[in-house]
Amino acid sequence: MKLHFPNPSRSYDESKDRLLFWGYDGALEVSFYLEVDALKQNVPGMGSDEKGYLKAFDDARDRIYSVADRSYERGGSGKGTYAYVLSANDF
Repeated sequence: MKLHFPNPSRSYDESKDRLLFWGYDGALEVSFYLEVDALKQNVPGMGSDEKGYLKAFDDARDRIYSVADRSYERGGSGKGTYAYVLSANDF
């Protein structure tokens, strides 16, 4: 099943240097963590602070969602894993 991303919210976790966003498989909420290094790889010239990271996420949103969906499909639903970390290797 394809994930849906009706919630455009995203946030930056400074302590882990990654962004958090959510997808949905029906009523099941799936958390995704996007490492900043992966974002830098996909959005060259982005700002190097929270504001820059969030703007870069918005600029690459469709690609990020596509990678998140593929990652979720590989992990499979129903295996008890509802949080995924996306790294540069996933892109």
